[in-house]
Amino acid sequence: MSDDISNQDMDLSSGIAAFEAKQFSRATGLLSPLAEQGNTDAMYRMAIMAQNGLGMVPNPLLAYKYMKSAAEQGMGLAQHGLAFMYMEGECTDQNPEKAIEWFKRAADQGFIGSMTTLAMMYEQGNGVPKDMDEARKWYHAAGFDDK
Repeated sequence: MSDDISNQDMDLSSGIAAFEAKQFSRATGLLSPLAEQGNTDAMYRMAIMAQNGLGMVPNPLLAYKYMKSAAEQGMGLAQHGLAFMYMEGECTDQNPEKAIEWFKRAADQGFIGSMTTLAMMYEQGNGVPKDMDEARKWYHAAGFDDK
């Protein structure tokens, strides 16, 4: 059993290294089986590659599946990525309410980009009623102070 775990850890490390080195075909080969087993790091990177056609033909359904699964397991980067998918209507139907929900989850984990995006959505009334108080709250949370 421990051999399986150490092999999976090695494949994950090698897959992440390949992803970071932009060796996407190699990364896909190493990370795909781990993503299928539910590894959040592998799912997130597979989602990015499937969404952008890196090392594979673009596959919006696969990208959404992996991004959503990783987000549901609590990975902040995936929550942010899933929120953008919903906001932009990329890989899934546009759904501002779900975008807000997932941006808030990522923001709760300290993701400044999610806080800033929430602030802009409230400031512009993008998918939500325009609410300058809510916008200021999120800008402040992101570290932008009104001067």
